[in-house]
Amino acid sequence: MNKLIDITGLTVGYENRPDVLKEVNLTIYEDDFLGIIGPNGGGKTTLLRTVLGLIKPRSGHIAFYNKGEKTTSLNIGYLPQINRIDKKFPVSVSDVILLGLTPGRNIFKRYSSQDRQKVKKVAERLGIEDLLPRAIGELSGGQLQRVLLGRAIVDNPELIILDEPSAYVDKLFETNFYKLLGDINKEIAIILVSHDVGTIISLVKNIACVNRELHYHSGTGISQEWLLNAYESCPIEILGHGSLPHRVLMEHDHHNNHHDLPEEESRR
Repeated sequence: MNKLIDITGLTVGYENRPDVLKEVNLTIYEDDFLGIIGPNGGGKTTLLRTVLGLIKPRSGHIAFYNKGEKTTSLNIGYLPQINRIDKKFPVSVSDVILLGLTPGRNIFKRYSSQDRQKVKKVAERLGIEDLLPRAIGELSGGQLQRVLLGRAIVDNPELIILDEPSAYVDKLFETNFYKLLGDINKEIAIILVSHDVGTIISLVKNIACVNRELHYHSGTGISQEWLLNAYESCPIEILGHGSLPHRVLMEHDHHNNHHDLPEEESRR
């Protein structure tokens, strides 16, 4: 299988903490569904922002590929944490999804009928076609997540990145949403960041734990020992409950948790 992204020796930091990520190596493939877990402050958001080109690494390299050939960039869709969306902004569902077609074009140019047809097809696929004329401020958390997913996939990206997509939504929506992701993964590679280890294990093909360094695990048959090693200062256990395992924090000392992180990491 062809690779999409090859990350080698990546070290990323900020003025007050120079090594949020240290010597990270990771390869993402065309059909990948990679789950990223890790403790608060471990560097998950920093890794995403670096892949998206929003942060320049201190050292290391990120290479992109298209059909096995190296390229200068990659079409990546991004679904941010829902609490970063201003629901008071006066914009319709249709216009939000259209924004996924903006990169690489003049944002002041009128969208074509072909663009709007793409939006309609994506909305139908996600079951939100009836919401297209509504303002985003009228939506529930689950509805808004589908809209943001539509924005992420409308431009037919090679990869979509989802940052805590199940936050602030109910469990019924979460289950249906993840079924959608399984369907989308037949066409598009996915990186999913979540604090919920149980959800990650039930969904993804491979797992990476980001805790300053990156611990990669091919497949989802992870052991307690691997989790303890990957999480270090915040050890966890996996308990089975029906068909879905759950994360449980073991007794540990928070004294060494990171408190001097930049704002985007301290919110994680």
